[in-house]
Amino acid sequence: LALQIKAELENITELVPAHDDHTWHFKVQCTKCRETDPGFITMNAIETKSLSTGRGEANLVMKCKGCKNEGSASFQSKPVAYVPESSKYSTIVKFDCRGLELVGFEAREGWKAKGDESGTVFEDIDLTEGEWVDYDAKSGLPVSISNIECQFVKDK
Repeated sequence: LALQIKAELENITELVPAHDDHTWHFKVQCTKCRETDPGFITMNAIETKSLSTGRGEANLVMKCKGCKNEGSASFQSKPVAYVPESSKYSTIVKFDCRGLELVGFEAREGWKAKGDESGTVFEDIDLTEGEWVDYDAKSGLPVSISNIECQFVKDK
């Protein structure tokens, strides 16, 4: 399963999680009973948990509150920077999901990006409010990230 995003970036490029242990926030749906957990579930690529079967580990292991089915998700790839291309969605990370499906995503905090003209690195970007605005002193230009959208696509 691939997470794809698109966003409006003003004078900024290469939006990517700032750290390897970035906390991702997802809406999760059980593939057995189709119940969606009401809250956002967090996971990161560093931490793993054992499956109840004892056969392996995953970055996210949880039981459905409805049917008690165990589901898991693991990162299949390292995140890659989002670089806008004519308002198209772009894959930033891939997951292997079993017994659950990722159905929603919020960017929240912990991102970084680069000034388009200056190369200035902006770290600890917080997208919790759905947008971020700053000023690039090197280029003398305003920088911003807004209108973040996501979709999940089945990876071939």
